[in-house]
Amino acid sequence: MSTKDFIEKDYYKVLGVPKDATEAEIKKAYRKLAREYHPDANKGNTKAEERFKEISEANDILGDPKKRKEYDEARTLFGNGGFRPGPGAGGGTFNFDLGDLFGGGPGQGGGAGGAGGGFGGGLGDVFGGLFNRGGAGTGTRTQPRRGQDIESEVTLSFTEAVDGATVPLRMSSQSPCKACSGTGDANGTPRVCPTCVGTGQVARGSGGGFSLTDPCPDCKGRGLTAETPCEICKGSGRAKSSRTMQVRIPAGVSDGQRIRLRGKGAPGERGGPAGDLYVVVHVGAHPVFGRKGDNLTVTVPVTFAEAALGGEIRVPTLGGPPVTLKLPPGTPNGRTMRARGKGAVRKDGTRGDLLVTVEVVVPKDVSGKARDALEAYREATTGEDPRAELFQAAKGA
Repeated sequence: MSTKDFIEKDYYKVLGVPKDATEAEIKKAYRKLAREYHPDANKGNTKAEERFKEISEANDILGDPKKRKEYDEARTLFGNGGFRPGPGAGGGTFNFDLGDLFGGGPGQGGGAGGAGGGFGGGLGDVFGGLFNRGGAGTGTRTQPRRGQDIESEVTLSFTEAVDGATVPLRMSSQSPCKACSGTGDANGTPRVCPTCVGTGQVARGSGGGFSLTDPCPDCKGRGLTAETPCEICKGSGRAKSSRTMQVRIPAGVSDGQRIRLRGKGAPGERGGPAGDLYVVVHVGAHPVFGRKGDNLTVTVPVTFAEAALGGEIRVPTLGGPPVTLKLPPGTPNGRTMRARGKGAVRKDGTRGDLLVTVEVVVPKDVSGKARDALEAYREATTGEDPRAELFQAAKGA
């Protein structure tokens, strides 16, 4: 028997009792009908056997006060296949296919939010426990709930950001309460919220015949309430927990970058998937190297003679052996050269370049042969004015 059949079938009519019948009247009617249609008294009569099963099912629901109460609430909401929206929804009865709601019709999507009618995982999830069709029979929803996303921060050294690193992160998040196994009830037996009938939402009128939904104020959107709230989580089913995990930060991250790690957030509820972890990366400065995208930068001092006459200079690299670059004669101050493949790691695994900027160093004190040599150079270059073009450009501007 499907959940849809339970909602559509009138068990009061099956037992022949009124809806306000007492427990004693229900028990009396059941015993009378059970004796009349018992298989032992009707051997070979399949109709009597089917009738006996129907009577037993009706007694199973109406004979249990808790199940009867929830059955009455469900019948009020979905009486005879007609959905009564209530105030603000235009009034009247809107008939629809219950198979869509309970996952049996074309509206079923096979996952969270897949059922037709906009009821998430289908109301079959809500009433599956009510009619002992969900296995546990506790009245809890089986629809999973995704865990929350968590955001954390980490500070890396310049080298760790370039090469990648595995760092420990201590995080605090809301996870299923261990004391009540995430049920919110101290006895581990929550019940379907009577206010929202397990949907986690309540309707409110917005005028014009439309109705909007809000999270249920009584169950806070969980669809469940606790008769004996857990002292640890106060009935929410969630409690604060701390954990330390090792997180791999990929090579080549930049300062301020936000990294998403799927499934590393807060645990889900009722078998739902975990949320995601977002890590904001802060990168410390390096005393020698800088960074421009996938390229590293470095400023290398050279002498006046090296810049004027040219030569070879050794340049440090990050975490590797030095490289030798050829300095052309007449290299001006501030010129940038490129050492290919010595930069930061790109997303495809290749490396950027090392950009080397030349800085001509002028000695503070010049004496002896060095001074004599410079004096001779000045005499040899008399008449050359390096600022001539500057003044000429200034006049023409």
